Amino acid sequence: MADFDVLIIGTGSGNSIVNHRFDGLRVAIAEEWHFGGTCLNVGCIPTKMFVRAADVAEDAKTAQAVDVEARYEGVEWDRLRERIFGRIDAIEADGRDYRTHRQDNVTVFAEHVAFTGPGSFATASGERFTAERVVIAAGSTPRDPQIAGIDGARIDSDGYPVHTSDSIMRLPSPPRSLIILGSGYIAMEFAHIFAGLGTEVTVVVRGPRLLGDLDEDVSAAFTKIFADSHSVRFGLEAERVEVGGPGGVSVALSPTGRVADATAQSLQADALLIATGRVPNTAALDAQAAGIDVREDGRIAVDAYQRVLAGGEPLPGAFALGDVSSPFQLKHVANHEARVVKHNLLADIAAGAPGSAPVGDLEEVNHHAVPAAVFTRPQVASVGETEAALRERGARCVAHTQPYSSTAYGWALNDETSFVKVLADPATRLILGAQIVGPEASIIIQPLIQAMAFGQRADDVAQHQYWIHPALTEVIENALLGLDFDAD
Repeated sequence: MADFDVLIIGTGSGNSIVNHRFDGLRVAIAEEWHFGGTCLNVGCIPTKMFVRAADVAEDAKTAQAVDVEARYEGVEWDRLRERIFGRIDAIEADGRDYRTHRQDNVTVFAEHVAFTGPGSFATASGERFTAERVVIAAGSTPRDPQIAGIDGARIDSDGYPVHTSDSIMRLPSPPRSLIILGSGYIAMEFAHIFAGLGTEVTVVVRGPRLLGDLDEDVSAAFTKIFADSHSVRFGLEAERVEVGGPGGVSVALSPTGRVADATAQSLQADALLIATGRVPNTAALDAQAAGIDVREDGRIAVDAYQRVLAGGEPLPGAFALGDVSSPFQLKHVANHEARVVKHNLLADIAAGAPGSAPVGDLEEVNHHAVPAAVFTRPQVASVGETEAALRERGARCVAHTQPYSSTAYGWALNDETSFVKVLADPATRLILGAQIVGPEASIIIQPLIQAMAFGQRADDVAQHQYWIHPALTEVIENALLGLDFDAD
């Protein structure tokens, strides 16, 4: 008999799986880091709380645009940090205590756990055990770009001025100057946070654009807006970093060859933030010991039911979810995958032997109409495919771009740069994708997400419901009405 009926590796979205339906089972939970995972501790939640403070600061700085006299006089960093992490750390501690001390059927391994074979495991301290079924929800970690001069073992450690998102928000005081390496959503959100709160921020980008994975029109527009109000160095990469001295860090930059006029230069700052992406936490799991398939990008391979694959076939009793296996590093996707895994895990347990649940009893994952947002200034939101991706695969589509300034609320914002871009199939009139650059983009995109999720036609969504006047959502209505289905 196995030592445990179920092992959960990771306590981000994976922690939500174990509820009262597992009370009669022997459950093990392995967590070497913080309960709650990336989102709670160093990701979505604390960053958005910092973003809100930066938004208020930026509103004060730009109030003159709507004829208001206001000014920003600084941030009470200690109080802000305590308000954020006083709440988050209490949630983390309570979650850990609940699993460790208040559930008789749950054993917590507060250390790293790796495979030693299919269904067998070892902890970092050498304890060995078996589990009949396993859920791998180990998440991801910041990418280490391996830059000369940086001691990788000291990144995020006290007193070392090189940080990732794991440590930058817990600094005792905001740096006077900060260099950020990266052009994606993590880099853009932290650039907004620290620049908004008064830090001198310089963003270093390897290519010619910011948020380059988004629709070309959106990326180009955001790049111009952001670069007009922030210091951005395009076409450069960090060749070497010198740590120490009065400046904290000195970064030697060299051209990548992707921007014609980029030249070698050096930057100095109090701190350096590495925001060059995240990688799945698969390397230390010893997945190969269980014969688990790992994709080229490091993700554990799963099928449509979130079953882990080994040799292309489901490994009996093994499931995975979230950043460690998903093509989407998004908390809302991980939560959806966790619900699918919980259903399928319980179906598998009810069936008897691991892997014996009939496919008809299992639920498929739904990765259709997955939305995302970047909480920077301006906000950016997206769902579905980009125009370039649609054209590349030969799909017919019509596109329409609607400026915020075409609506009454856009006048109230005095906004001349924000817009909504919608893509639709001219034959079915279904929405294929949408991107928004501007205030509240993460909110006003929701009607488009809903339309895609439920197969609602663009013209029906636009014409067969009320749109509050003069709310900002009218720009969505007008974008849909602007689609010319006879133009394709």
